[in-house]
Amino acid sequence: MTSHSPSSPVRRGVPMPLWLQGLFELGSVAVLSWLLVLLTVLMVWLADGFDDLGLPGGFALSGQVWLLAHLVPLQVSLEPGAGLPATTGALTLVPLGLTLVPFALAWAAGRRLARACWEGQFWQPYLTGLAGYAGLGAGAALLFRTEEVSAAPWAGALFPLVPVALGAFVGAFRASRSLPGLIGVNAAAWVERTSQYSRWAGSYVWAVLRAGFLAAVAGVGIGGAVLAAALLWNWNDVVTVYQRLGTGAPGDTALTALQLGYLPNLVVWAFAWATGAGFDLGAGTHVSPLGTEPGPVPLLPVLAALPPEQLPAWALTVVVLPLLAGVLAGWWFVREGENHLDDWMAIRLPARWLTYPLSALLTGAFTGLVAGVLTMALSWIAQGSLGLGRLVQVGPDGLQVLLLFGAEVALGAAVGCALGPWLERESPAAPLRPGAPAQAGRSAAGAEPAGPVAPEDSAAVPSPER
Repeated sequence: MTSHSPSSPVRRGVPMPLWLQGLFELGSVAVLSWLLVLLTVLMVWLADGFDDLGLPGGFALSGQVWLLAHLVPLQVSLEPGAGLPATTGALTLVPLGLTLVPFALAWAAGRRLARACWEGQFWQPYLTGLAGYAGLGAGAALLFRTEEVSAAPWAGALFPLVPVALGAFVGAFRASRSLPGLIGVNAAAWVERTSQYSRWAGSYVWAVLRAGFLAAVAGVGIGGAVLAAALLWNWNDVVTVYQRLGTGAPGDTALTALQLGYLPNLVVWAFAWATGAGFDLGAGTHVSPLGTEPGPVPLLPVLAALPPEQLPAWALTVVVLPLLAGVLAGWWFVREGENHLDDWMAIRLPARWLTYPLSALLTGAFTGLVAGVLTMALSWIAQGSLGLGRLVQVGPDGLQVLLLFGAEVALGAAVGCALGPWLERESPAAPLRPGAPAQAGRSAAGAEPAGPVAPEDSAAVPSPER
């Protein structure tokens, strides 16, 4: 947090209260993110991209897009026309590319708030800023509603807090580098009062959580690589769809902006496809490595990169990629050196031919569970409904991603943990590493120690000065 030295320059004037600074910083996030959306809409409108929309309609559209980017579900109601009945549905397919804008702005705002606070004061501007953001979201839901598209004020107040609160807290933590500095509670001192075995268990759990996060990040990277390869392979088809639409420069600009807004969603869909779970493009259309179930698809250029209905048998080898993500996570876990589960099992049962594979399997299972839960949450965010016709189910099934990717990472992480010592040129037959938990009064190998054993909490004796 902020610290002042005697040589620091003294600021003159009355400082801004922390609660007011929180309102100003997070209020600026709301205004700037909306202005960016409004600028994009106005550029398309000035290029005659919205012929029948008009300036007031473009203003309302910018607010509706702002709400949708903040995870707020929109209610769409279309009047009957051309022999079609009235249509009502919920628009919940969030453009995650636009959601990253308020998240990044809140990250920067959180860093500034953390630098302006003393230790334990961050909650004051943080909570007041979020309360102000909730008020702005509720006001936007009331201001930008039309007869066709509307949002509930309570949803406009609550859902925008998710990306903003997360971005501001992460940014503040990165600036302060101290969790006690943010929450005012010294967690390290509490950990020091626990037993050594509790600290080893906590270190193991923390390492497993980070290994699972690494596997999830690697999985998203796999999805990006698969999407890029599909677009390059089908580039001619993508250009053909642009030409068939014939919307001209304004329409092409609007289509490209729309697809860029949903680019993170497409990456998650490609990742789900690589796991074998696949994804839906409306009722009756499912895309997976086993093939694509036929069905009408929205005429978007990027969807021209979808795989064909029949895929060769070798297409199933794509599931090897999530396995490699698990191997990477397992190898990282070994390099982290926090495998205290293996140390504990080696103490209780010295048969290394049994404890070493068992600890690798358990660690792999825990890592796969963490990675599966993270990617399941990401899949739920990346899927949704367009609220019209058959497009009420678009995106991957989070539960299937949890089961398949979790199992693939678990298997790969177990292999990575088992091969890690050989990759690091260490012998897995060694029961314990230096600093691992051992029974009091006995050495790691089970023999009596050569000398007296110092108490656990005793301080190290300094060497005499020469």
